[in-house]
Amino acid sequence: MHRIRTSVHENRLADPSRVQPHHYQAMLRSGRGWVCEVDGRVTGFAVADLQAASVWALFVDPVHERRGIGRHLHDAAVAWLFASGFERISLTTDPGTRAERFYVAAGWTRAGHAENGEMRYELVSAAIREAVMVHRWR
Repeated sequence: MHRIRTSVHENRLADPSRVQPHHYQAMLRSGRGWVCEVDGRVTGFAVADLQAASVWALFVDPVHERRGIGRHLHDAAVAWLFASGFERISLTTDPGTRAERFYVAAGWTRAGHAENGEMRYELVSAAIREAVMVHRWR
């Protein structure tokens, strides 16, 4: 996972020491992770943080981009967070990136800036979105 995290072209770590292998282990203890493998090699991963109700990480090896891997990982993490009882989840990403466009296309909405300068996004569960739409139509 760390190999992939440090190989991406966008959303690069300004300070690579901020995310080290032990950080993944800690997140996996308090959340859940998913990987995609191609020919026995990890090509993408997602980690959801149960304590923060957030997608902590979602990265795809640049060699394997645009094959649907990110979307499958995204959907797995989001489904798990909502199944865990959350009605609203969040994530952060750099503004002006393909990742930002990916999340917007998946239904995430801007919720302000994070302390680190990244853009914060939120996603509301389908049940809540449906209830809001029904209420608006009445």
